Amino acid sequence: MGKFIVIVLDSFGVGYMDDVAEVRPEDFGSNTAYHIIERKPKIQLKNLVDLGLMNAIGKETEHLEFSPKANWGVSNLAHQGADSFLGHQEIMGTTPPIPFNMPFNEVINEVEKHLKEKGYAVRRVGKESEPQILVINECATVGDNLETDLGQVYNVSSCLDIMPFQDVKALGRAVREVVKVSRVITFGGENIVLNDLLNARKVMEGKFSGVDAPESGVYDQGYQVIHLGYGIDPEVQIPTILDHHDIPVALIGKAADIIQTSSTRLYPGVDTQQLFNHLLKEVKDMENGFICLNIQETDLAGHGEDVDKYADRLEVSDENIGRVIELLNEEDILIVMADHGNDPTIGHSQHTREQVPLLIYRKGLERKEVGERDTMADIAATAAEYFDVETPQHGQSFLEKIRIR
Repeated sequence: MGKFIVIVLDSFGVGYMDDVAEVRPEDFGSNTAYHIIERKPKIQLKNLVDLGLMNAIGKETEHLEFSPKANWGVSNLAHQGADSFLGHQEIMGTTPPIPFNMPFNEVINEVEKHLKEKGYAVRRVGKESEPQILVINECATVGDNLETDLGQVYNVSSCLDIMPFQDVKALGRAVREVVKVSRVITFGGENIVLNDLLNARKVMEGKFSGVDAPESGVYDQGYQVIHLGYGIDPEVQIPTILDHHDIPVALIGKAADIIQTSSTRLYPGVDTQQLFNHLLKEVKDMENGFICLNIQETDLAGHGEDVDKYADRLEVSDENIGRVIELLNEEDILIVMADHGNDPTIGHSQHTREQVPLLIYRKGLERKEVGERDTMADIAATAAEYFDVETPQHGQSFLEKIRIR
């Protein structure tokens, strides 16, 4: 037994799923990985290509070819839509209950009343004839998330120079107490003021109103975030199962915010290089255990429809993946994957429902395919078999396919 490492390049999908024409027609034609490579033909992704990226995409370019020695597969999404929070719960081996889906204005009265009872100063912004948002203590807003499927997520956006993040988290939890959507994403940034948030307020489809986070500048400096989810049972997820067996668990990046564990090896953050620095240290220090890293800056670039930024974050990730591989032995398993797509070229700024790559490294292992998986929960099931612990709620292990004979 050694280390089982999962690197999630957030939103790095490899092609739209078969059901998008029916359930998400706006995602038809999406292929995040290929379209970025197509727009940036000289992008440097040596390690990802060696691991089988083009194999997973299913086509080559002039500069990037299939890898004949790669161990690879692809996975469909079993969760509803294309969501980072639900996607990570799926990767960890559980399928959350289907949450309510509703515009924030359908619960604005209840949230407003609850926050006032807790002592917050609350006012509304927006015309009476349109959906509104709440302003809290003149330094935070509550409204619809406009970057993912509308109606699934509410945002608590804040100015961290005025409201410390601990207080922002308390505000987010207060909102979470009375709403039943999939997530309440609670975050803030430095060097912004309330007007930056309000100037980025938008109304969509006449029913949804929120702050356009990329436009507000909240991501630009000192960004901090916590994802507060609905209906998650950590007891049937691989991190908690490993906790009960005293097997070390480390969660890095957004994974530390949205996956539950009793482990104290948590490294939240956003900066790609800093997160890889944490990963490299854990790989060196941990003799055996489970590590999951989420690289969020790729997803942020997708939301910003910024191909150049996305490509840059991929190149930084690729270089660091090479450094990780150099530290691994025959017992260790590395899986590089995504949680959905976020194609910056598709014409909208929301996640895209795409298959994700499964790029697998194990020293001495070559030419192994794990095929097309029905659910990303197969990752957790494979980890469970690797560590010889109870299986998670969902998933089928593919460990037998990647054994070294």
